[in-house]
Amino acid sequence: MSKEEIDENSLQSDDIVNSEDMVNSEARDDEHSLRPKALNDFQGQERILENLQISIEAAQGRGEPLDHHLFYGPPGLGKTTLANIISREMDVSLRLTSGPALERAGDLAAILTNLKENDILFIDEIHRLPRTVEEILYPAMEDFALDIIIGQGPAARSVSLKMPPFTLIGATTRFSLIGSPLRDRFGSVYRLDFYEPETLTRIVKRAAGLLEVNLPEDAAYEIAKRSRGTPRVANRILRRVRDFTQVRNHGLTDLEATKTAINLLDIDDIGLEEIDRRLLKMLCTDFSGGPTGLSTLSAAITEETDTVLEVYEPFLIKEGLIQRTPRGRVATEKAFKHLKITPAKHTSQITFADIEPADTKQHSNSEE
Repeated sequence: MSKEEIDENSLQSDDIVNSEDMVNSEARDDEHSLRPKALNDFQGQERILENLQISIEAAQGRGEPLDHHLFYGPPGLGKTTLANIISREMDVSLRLTSGPALERAGDLAAILTNLKENDILFIDEIHRLPRTVEEILYPAMEDFALDIIIGQGPAARSVSLKMPPFTLIGATTRFSLIGSPLRDRFGSVYRLDFYEPETLTRIVKRAAGLLEVNLPEDAAYEIAKRSRGTPRVANRILRRVRDFTQVRNHGLTDLEATKTAINLLDIDDIGLEEIDRRLLKMLCTDFSGGPTGLSTLSAAITEETDTVLEVYEPFLIKEGLIQRTPRGRVATEKAFKHLKITPAKHTSQITFADIEPADTKQHSNSEE
């Protein structure tokens, strides 16, 4: 990378970082008001929180920047929230951007050269970084240096610019798409799991208090169990319940009003939305339970393959409604029961009960 590229892009670095904030500012204002501000306020993910607490205290004790961290998992589980919490706990500035926003190597170089000592750079969807941009991170993460080329042609020479120590926090929903050279440079890698209903109930109760909604425990649990194990979904449902009770129930938020409001959103008892049920029904009926390829299934419900893979499928697999097999997606017995559909038994849906143990079969043959 040449020095001219960095000079040209340094003027745009604030726009690159802040563009994400501007685009999503209205949507995130309310979201930020519900997000926990400290590790003690964060519910769930106990193992991750304990490790982060140790890392933060150790870094503060040594007066060093925090090691680089990578968070991965389905959307809405708290990756960005944890990055904000870490910056507050470390009492340093946080710069936010995303992989798709960094189109050229100069874009990232301009941001890196503007970081101050111990600052945190958060890159969301880091798996979408172009390869040329990703390579800029290698020396920056390991040596806090930026390699640039001065001059052109035979007179060109490479110069390594020292940078102040900083922390990179990456977040991704597609961990497998991050190459090992980048992945191995992170000091800590954490996977965020779906939340249990009991944990989500506490999250909903806290959010209800911040929104000044008098929400009973049973109503909070009703929201939690229909939230797909995801705090972002739980907060979204809570807002819609608040709207419904304000307009239709004289502001009284009880269990019956909560159920009615969630039913209006077309969310069933286990958190499946209309598109989830359509996907399951298509797999169970039109494709006789599978196995069906992901691209075929996505085309059948007119959704992008990545959307099905990242948004819908993880929760359906977690709930035991579908299975991934080498031949494609297969609907489970639980899926048929949930949709109240009688499965058409065929050769591609052999259950363990249909398979006679080998030793039993050999024993019967020997008797004959």
